[in-house]
Amino acid sequence: MQLIFVHGWSVTNTNTYGGLPEALAKAGGTEMDLDIRHIYLGRYISFHDQVTLDDIARAMDRALRDLPGNGDTHIEPFSCITHSTGGPVLRFWVDKYYGPDAQQGLNDLPLKHLVMLAPANHGSALAKLGKARVGRIKAWFSGVEPGQRVLDWLCLGSEGQWQLNERALAYDYAAHGFYPFVLIGQGIDKALYDFLNNYLVEPGSDGVVRVSGANMNYRYLSLTQSRDQVIRKQPRTLALNPDGDVRASKPVPLGVYNGYSHSGKKMGIMASIAGDDDQAPVVQDILACFRVESAADYLRRAAELELLTDSQQAGTDRFCMFVFNICDDQGEQIGEGDYDLYLLAGNNYQPQKLPKGFFKDSQMNSQSGRLVYYLDANRMEEIRDGKFGLRVVARPTDGFSYYCPAEFRSEGMAAAGILKPNQTTYVNIILHRFVDEAVFRFDPATAARTNFKRIKPSGRTLG
Repeated sequence: MQLIFVHGWSVTNTNTYGGLPEALAKAGGTEMDLDIRHIYLGRYISFHDQVTLDDIARAMDRALRDLPGNGDTHIEPFSCITHSTGGPVLRFWVDKYYGPDAQQGLNDLPLKHLVMLAPANHGSALAKLGKARVGRIKAWFSGVEPGQRVLDWLCLGSEGQWQLNERALAYDYAAHGFYPFVLIGQGIDKALYDFLNNYLVEPGSDGVVRVSGANMNYRYLSLTQSRDQVIRKQPRTLALNPDGDVRASKPVPLGVYNGYSHSGKKMGIMASIAGDDDQAPVVQDILACFRVESAADYLRRAAELELLTDSQQAGTDRFCMFVFNICDDQGEQIGEGDYDLYLLAGNNYQPQKLPKGFFKDSQMNSQSGRLVYYLDANRMEEIRDGKFGLRVVARPTDGFSYYCPAEFRSEGMAAAGILKPNQTTYVNIILHRFVDEAVFRFDPATAARTNFKRIKPSGRTLG
């Protein structure tokens, strides 16, 4: 089999792959015809500000076609192992060249197995820190400042992540003979600890990427505000109603390990593997993924990795992420500083009814205006009566153009269908923008001329 490796961002040396290529060749050489001569180590430029994910995907496509046996019109079947943001690189390439808008579809995809090690599929909390600070974090960038466009994509709640993951909801991978997997650690290498940065020791992560931020099993919920369904009189609050069922991605096997962290020679899920370490857990699990040849095999492998994950996470809290996008029914994005969002629980849907210790972190993406919450999923399972809700207060709240507070209540929809351990849920919230009739009126030409500088809202809004 032909195997390629794709590294993460701002790597400047192919020694980043450690001894994993040699260990895999040793462990699977005879059974899988996996010879070191059939393994190719990718290297790409990501530490220049102008380089985008699209640029990298285009260059990777050309590099693939330049490999032996491939050409302008044909790419031989291959498998791939990625690390960190290499996962989104491959997913972006798949979507660009074999997605819904491409000339070819998933049936034509030459990529058979994609094993993503600690992929930043839903971003990394560290990216918010900025180029200079992130570049100093040895656990991720080894002293090399990342390119700005790349870092923008990695920030939690970025537009690039939202687009890629929303599009991928429609993909049925196994039905097309394509088998992606996610393997990630949740161990912390204290040698890489930064006492000024709690994200490096964040529970539910490998020190860089959260398990919920890597997992390819995720959800999407769209809510639209009613114009007249009042659920609170003071302040006048209108209902947020689901636009349909919660959408879930097709299942992708996830394996979690306590003994691996994001990087580093001691615990790194890739860098810690020596060339003769063919019995390392991650080596054996990668080979087991490569043995998958059918949808039935894929389901069995998913069950095996689920058992692994359950055993590794036994007795520990599990976490989930929410990514909130707030816009109005006229297409206006409501961004940072223009709204507040509250989580609710209990029969009366109040913030104070939420379980103690459930909230771990929040980040606002200043470019997209999206808000990301990181929650303790185990604690959220303690929600009283299983009732979960959201309240959005967008500004302005009065005047000629304004928004009414909006509230979603999970009645009729199981909270467990929205809150999933180890997963990310994307929530798109569409508010109604109220416009007062007084914004534009006509006067008869026969009437006296009127100064309307001090006119006030009429209280009547457009239909």
